[in-house]
Amino acid sequence: MDNYIDIQNLYKLYSRGRSKFTALDDVNLKIGTGMFGLLGPNGAGKTTMMKILATLLKPTSGKVSIYGYDLFKKRKKIRRLLGYLPQEFGVYPQLYAQEFLDYIARLNGLKDRKARKAEVDRIMSLTNLDDLKNRKVKTFSGGMVRRLGIAQALVGSPRLLIVDEPTTGLDPEERIRFRNLLSEISGQMAIILSTHIVNDISSTCNNLAIIHQGKIVYCDTPAKLLNNARGKTWILKIAHNELKHIKENVSIISMVMQPEHVEVRVVAEEVNGFSAEKVEPNMEDAYIYFMEIQTGTKLHEYEELYNTQAN
Repeated sequence: MDNYIDIQNLYKLYSRGRSKFTALDDVNLKIGTGMFGLLGPNGAGKTTMMKILATLLKPTSGKVSIYGYDLFKKRKKIRRLLGYLPQEFGVYPQLYAQEFLDYIARLNGLKDRKARKAEVDRIMSLTNLDDLKNRKVKTFSGGMVRRLGIAQALVGSPRLLIVDEPTTGLDPEERIRFRNLLSEISGQMAIILSTHIVNDISSTCNNLAIIHQGKIVYCDTPAKLLNNARGKTWILKIAHNELKHIKENVSIISMVMQPEHVEVRVVAEEVNGFSAEKVEPNMEDAYIYFMEIQTGTKLHEYEELYNTQAN
C-alpha cells in the first residue's frame, strides 16, 4: 500500500488555565489510497486528528506528511489537495443546491463561469444531486444535506477526502446511501472516515485504526479484527431472573425478550453455568471484544455510543 499520509509521533495537548488534557498521545499512522476508517468512542480524539489533517488545528508536536508535503510547512499547498466534511456542516438555507456549489467553486478559485458550471454539474451528478439542484437547501433532509456536504468537499477533485462522523443522525436508509456513495468514489482518492458507528467502518473500509483515549490501539484490516472475536461470541437462552447475573459477568451485545426466556448475544472468553452456542461474530462483537481485552473498557462505558447508533 502506498502511504500518501504519514503521521509520526503526533501529540495534541489542550491547556485551560492550570488544567491540561491530552487529546492525541503519540499517534503513528500510515494511510494509503481507498477508504481508511478511524473508529473510536466519543471523546477518543478522532475530531482533533481530523482537524489537524485538514490544517484547521495545529498539533503540540509531531510530524505529518500528505502526498510528500510537510503539513506544517506547506499548509496552503495541502489545502488545495484535500476536501473536508466536518462533523458540523453549515449551509446557506436560502440558496438552491446549485447556487451553493457554485459559491463553493468560486471560493476554490474557479473564476471562469463555463468551467465552474461544468464542475458543479459533474459534482452534482457524482453525488446524485441532479434532481435536487433547483431545490433550496432548507428543504433538504439530513441525508441530502450530508450528500451536499460531500459534494462541496469534492469540488476541485481533491486527492484526499476527510470525513468526520458523516452518518450521525441519519436514518438507516440514508446511512446506507451515504456509505455507498463514499465507496463509489474511494477508488479515485484517499478517504479518511472518522466515526464511532461500527457498521460504517465494516461495510466500507479496507483498513482501519481504533483510537482510545488519544492512543492508536489497533491498526489493521477489519477482517483481522473480526477474526479476533471468533470463538468468543455466544448466544444464550436464559431465564428472566438470570439476566442480572449475566450482565454482571459478561458483556451483552443484544437481547431479545421472549415470554419464556431471554435470548442474549454476548462476547466472552468462556461462558460457564449456562447453555451457550458459539456463533460467528459481527464487527460490533469484534469491536467490543477487542476494547475489553486490549483496554479493559467495559461495555457499559459505551452506552452513549450504542444509544447514538440506535437513534
